[in-house]
Amino acid sequence: MPEVLSDSQINDYQDSGYLVLEKHLSENVVESIRSEISRFEEESRELTESNDRLELEDGHTAEHPRIRRIRLPHTISDVVKELMYSDNILAPARDLIGPNLRLHTTKLNMKSAGNGAAIEWHQDYAFYPHTNDDILAIGVIIDDMVSENGPLMVYPGSHKGPVYDHHVDNVFAGAFLPQEVGLNPNDAVELTGPAGSISIHHGRLAHGSALNTSSRSRRILFIEMMAADAFPIVGSLTKWDGIEDYNTRMLCGEPTITPRLKDIPIRIPQPQPNVPISIYEIQKGLKASGV
Repeated sequence: MPEVLSDSQINDYQDSGYLVLEKHLSENVVESIRSEISRFEEESRELTESNDRLELEDGHTAEHPRIRRIRLPHTISDVVKELMYSDNILAPARDLIGPNLRLHTTKLNMKSAGNGAAIEWHQDYAFYPHTNDDILAIGVIIDDMVSENGPLMVYPGSHKGPVYDHHVDNVFAGAFLPQEVGLNPNDAVELTGPAGSISIHHGRLAHGSALNTSSRSRRILFIEMMAADAFPIVGSLTKWDGIEDYNTRMLCGEPTITPRLKDIPIRIPQPQPNVPISIYEIQKGLKASGV
């Protein structure tokens, strides 16, 4: 029996590749994350360039700190780590892809007011192909998300189609242009919702987000995970330091050494461009914007 999702919600996810659960988290949880962000913004005042914790936005200064991403926040924030292991996050994921879940990564993407960075159209699975696609990302919406501040946009049902070519001039660029792969921009849907909502999207769902043109921030914490029997394909950008390390990433349930194979399309994200491993830097290889 599902823990928190209705049969209708599960069917909607399977059909469209996404869900939004409005006001899923308490205001106290949201405020605790905002406090952590403020702590990292204070830390960033001492920085003039990005480091392994904080990725800076163009225009960052000590007086006006601008962070575009907090990297692996579950490793540097007890608040994020506690939330990641909570049933608020894991229960809906278990309802969708089963009881045995392994962490892929976390990131806290921040779009500063007035032109915060866009994310070009892409599929997460293009970055990290696995033996099966029981892979999803849960987005914790920290600020009210509306059209003006660059919400996540998706192509419903695209998780059932191909893995699009994310290369430019035979180098992985981490993005594609919808019109070049037969997607109609009018079919894209914005995932909006009040702070405390969560979005869930399938690893093969085509998604992106536009610039933040509003006067307020747009911040979202992504917790990406997969079924424990989904193993990375050689050439994936998934970190692999051996099975012992891989098993430390179990979020719940039991690990396995028996991959489950599914007949799904795969492209290897190689060769990589000679830039820092960041979606923002990799996507600079795209010759035109699609968002």
